[in-house]
Amino acid sequence: MRGLSGKVAIVPGGATKIGAAIVAAFREHGAQVMVADINEEAGRALEGKGVAFEPTDLRDDAQIEALIAATVKRFGRVDFLVNVACSYLDNGADSTRAEWHESLDVSLVGSVMLMQAARAELAKNRGAIVNFGSISARVAQTGRWLYPVAKAAILQLTRNQAMDLAPEGIRVNAVSPGWTWSNIMDELTGGDRAKTDSVAAPFHLMGRTANPEEVASAVMFLCSDEASFITGTDIRVDGGYTAMGPERAEPAIPLLME
Repeated sequence: MRGLSGKVAIVPGGATKIGAAIVAAFREHGAQVMVADINEEAGRALEGKGVAFEPTDLRDDAQIEALIAATVKRFGRVDFLVNVACSYLDNGADSTRAEWHESLDVSLVGSVMLMQAARAELAKNRGAIVNFGSISARVAQTGRWLYPVAKAAILQLTRNQAMDLAPEGIRVNAVSPGWTWSNIMDELTGGDRAKTDSVAAPFHLMGRTANPEEVASAVMFLCSDEASFITGTDIRVDGGYTAMGPERAEPAIPLLME
């Protein structure tokens, strides 16, 4: 895709499966990447030609400032922010005030503070931001409040950022993945991808979970010159999840005749 080679991206949450796929995709297109994550072991493992790592907790403004400074020092510029990092903390209706603060601080507020710290660089380079929404932003999910609410807020944030940053030449969009083979899916199933796909199948028209690389491809498009007139929108990389609405990927009417 045009407009990625020679550019520099910061990927908070870059040590995750999805984040690592995004890092790899940027490198394939000739961009350099600063990975920012609290998982130092996994982050360091990604370091190599064109990829650096800066341990970063998005709840800490000083660490965010240090991330931007380290990126500019190492690579000379900042063109893209891809906000993969999020919190999966969620106790539904029983979530405490502290848990609400924690979830929103990591998933929402941290990305805003990062934008503020990188804004001058992004404006100078007419850069782009890609936020991570989710299918969870559009539906009610039993026992889940914090994660879906944070993701819904991110989609509204994307629209607001797109509006106010457009005069500076900064485009802001979001991707909303469906079920994706990610760290959380890996942990919950003990690494069983086949099981994950089988559970996901009734909820996705494609009958499976997404590969991290499929989400990364959408991110590359939104950062590239191919998307130069796209801002304030959300690409649903969800295998048809939201198209089905409350339906399932199998006939329901025959169940009435059993």
